[in-house]
Amino acid sequence: MDDGVTARLSDNHFHMTTTTGNAARVLGWLEEWVQTEWPDLEVYCNSVTEYWATMTLCGPKARDLLTEFTDLDLSNDAFPFMSFQTATVGGIPARIFRISFTGEMSYEINVPANLGLALWTALLNGGEKYNITPYGTETMHILRAEKGFIIVGQETDGTTTPNDLAMDWMVSKKKDFIGRRSLQRPDCLRPGRKQLVGLLTTDGDQVLPEGAQLVADLKSAPPMDMIGHVTSSYYSANMGRAIALAVVMDGRNRLGETIHAPLKDKTITAEIVNPVFFDPQGERLNG
Repeated sequence: MDDGVTARLSDNHFHMTTTTGNAARVLGWLEEWVQTEWPDLEVYCNSVTEYWATMTLCGPKARDLLTEFTDLDLSNDAFPFMSFQTATVGGIPARIFRISFTGEMSYEINVPANLGLALWTALLNGGEKYNITPYGTETMHILRAEKGFIIVGQETDGTTTPNDLAMDWMVSKKKDFIGRRSLQRPDCLRPGRKQLVGLLTTDGDQVLPEGAQLVADLKSAPPMDMIGHVTSSYYSANMGRAIALAVVMDGRNRLGETIHAPLKDKTITAEIVNPVFFDPQGERLNG
């Protein structure tokens, strides 16, 4: 459906984030579930998208710059990855998530919308000595692919399960949740399901087309058995070569194998690899 992060502000008060265009959709689902699944619970969902301005301070100097704007202890012990704090940033009340979609040390800063431009300008001015620069969604997409971070709706479809993405560690073995029964269906547990993998083209300058079908046994003409497809594909400046994410049947057991993408006028060959291409130990992320 979507991916975001939820922070607990107090025992019964939460701040939920969504992807850029899905806030209304997620709110709609929450309101439906409150009415149809848990009508006995006293729960109220309010859209605060227009109330908050959100900016992400990202990169190896993110902590150094943010330290100049807040008294909050930003050490790893006090403010680790995947945690949340309320504080004052540049004199402005803020809700800060330490999360990352780029694989770099990142702080997602939420401030009242009418003060967003003031903080944005102050951070840009303060970061000049670090050569700070805004980055756009294309850069973000390349950085997240280098880390093997998925985009819901791009690496996934309505049939994808957390296990297909090697994200089953997120699924509770004890708690109930929407979709728990579906995950126990035989089709969701069968061997040979498509799993998330990385691809490195034999020619590092060749960028695979997104959506390209993949085959293990290349033939001179169709038909050929398709075993997966490319979901994301970019040229990575950090890696100095093309990289791609794909879903491939039984992909995690195929690491090191050669795979082919037969196109109209050529065939591109690639090696199946781990989907985390850059900083696999997370040293940059954790600072």
